[in-house]
Amino acid sequence: MKVAIITGASSGIGKEIALTLAKEQYNIVINYRKENEELEKIKKEIEDNNVKCLMIKTDVSKFGECEKLVKEVIEKFGEISLLVNNAGITKDNLILRMTEEEFDDVIKVNLKGTFNMTRNVIPFMSKKKAGKIINLSSVVGISGNAGQANYAASKAGVIGFTKSVAKEFASRNIMVNAIAPGYIKTKMTDILSDEIKNNIAKNIPLKRLGEPKDIANLVKFLASDECLYITGQVIHVDGGMLI
Repeated sequence: MKVAIITGASSGIGKEIALTLAKEQYNIVINYRKENEELEKIKKEIEDNNVKCLMIKTDVSKFGECEKLVKEVIEKFGEISLLVNNAGITKDNLILRMTEEEFDDVIKVNLKGTFNMTRNVIPFMSKKKAGKIINLSSVVGISGNAGQANYAASKAGVIGFTKSVAKEFASRNIMVNAIAPGYIKTKMTDILSDEIKNNIAKNIPLKRLGEPKDIANLVKFLASDECLYITGQVIHVDGGMLI
């Protein structure tokens, strides 16, 4: 039995990851913060692949709620094969306008949330001497971006965190990697004008924005038995943006 926990999987990249892994016969665990009608649709889409889907209300920024989620998964399935730390938020602002709350909120979800989930799955994976953890960072965590100091700091933190955990648990056969997406087509990019999207694409060597499946397919590979000698790496999926 294969079980994957995917945070922030109710839409966009996370949803695509969940559906892709379901096709690979992973039972899927998804957290959510607020109930909405889309959740049941996603659950059905996942279960149409003859796998189980468990949805648990969890705020990843709260350690106790993450601990409760992991316990529930172990009780239900007796297994955690993969953790994908995908949950993330943005609260963009220039530094001179950014509030302490805007900075803290992004760090709490993007960085501390990654710690909270990892810290709670690691004992189980360590005991069985097997497991994969994939953290979603961003090219912004490498290059920085004006108006996103909080987001850039959180995603740079995820990179350092990934490398440290990979070093700590390689001896327990736990592989930990990060993916740094560039501009990917999601609801966040849908609100941009065509002119802005075209200007973004002009600065990308492949001259286009990426698709959620570009990230999901990499997750599928990193999670698979085809990938048994890669850990502590940050893989850019950005169309060549940071060459």
